[in-house]
Amino acid sequence: MRAARLIKMVLLLQSRPTMTAAELARELEVSERTVTRDAQALSEAGVPVYADRGRAGGYRLIGGYRTRLTGLHRGEAEALFLSGVPGALREMGLEDAASAARLKVSAALLPSLRDASRTAAQRFHLDAPNWFKEPETPGLLPEVADAVWDDRRITARYRRGEGEVERELEPYGLVLKAGVWYLCARAAPHGTHRVYRIDRFTAVEAAAERFTRDEDFDLPSFWEERAEQFARSILRAEVVVRLSPTGVGRLPHTVDPLSAREALQEAGTPDAEGWVTLTLPVESEEVAHTQLTALGAEVEVLSPDGLRERFAADAARSARLYAG
Repeated sequence: MRAARLIKMVLLLQSRPTMTAAELARELEVSERTVTRDAQALSEAGVPVYADRGRAGGYRLIGGYRTRLTGLHRGEAEALFLSGVPGALREMGLEDAASAARLKVSAALLPSLRDASRTAAQRFHLDAPNWFKEPETPGLLPEVADAVWDDRRITARYRRGEGEVERELEPYGLVLKAGVWYLCARAAPHGTHRVYRIDRFTAVEAAAERFTRDEDFDLPSFWEERAEQFARSILRAEVVVRLSPTGVGRLPHTVDPLSAREALQEAGTPDAEGWVTLTLPVESEEVAHTQLTALGAEVEVLSPDGLRERFAADAARSARLYAG
């Protein structure tokens, strides 16, 4: 533990001209007294750490000292490519590996480029979850992530309906969609690839042996295809509506965008008032009622009769509320 901390201290000093004891203590998550002892240990080991006294003082390396301990190990290199998603790294237990990788890269750069990571972080940030939702990290995510990195089979129990089932899976990849974690896995041995919500897992046990990954499997392509299939599979009902010109513009922001665009393309010509009649695929009448209510007076439901009656009742209730 201390050896790793000493290496990190050298890399920090190599990547910055001077650092105070307080700054080093914060980065290394130790006390300033420990920083002083570590600096002394490095000096005794031949690393030219120099301490400047006074208010503007701090620690620095002298004589152009460069450590060769900048090589990334595999875990750090893989984590580095995910460093633009800090929340995801933290949830998968890879935050320390990514931090070490960024530090090593920074230490290997020319002095004029060492602020690149800081300037990039000030300009770009990815916040994956939806608005107004508090994402919950699945408790078993780190175990699943470890199995994904190591290509290890897992025995997983997960909730399905009212009960639980157990499956042996070959975990191929993780996807973070709108704050929800999914596992893309193949049923072992040699089954088909499927998608599992990790927050439904109740137990995960990794096997000792590794599975042979199908090199033709492409995670982004697989996810895109399955996501489209899923979106279409849940649209099992249809409603017929009239939309005002304003409603036409708002529709893709209210229901499934792809279904909205396709329905609008197949719609007839607008009537004299500019309203368009179209058939829209929806998940259910209940969901359609919730989604289309957001369009207010810019939509008229024509069928099914049950849904039209619900909107008529809503309109009558609103009229009574505002009658005074």
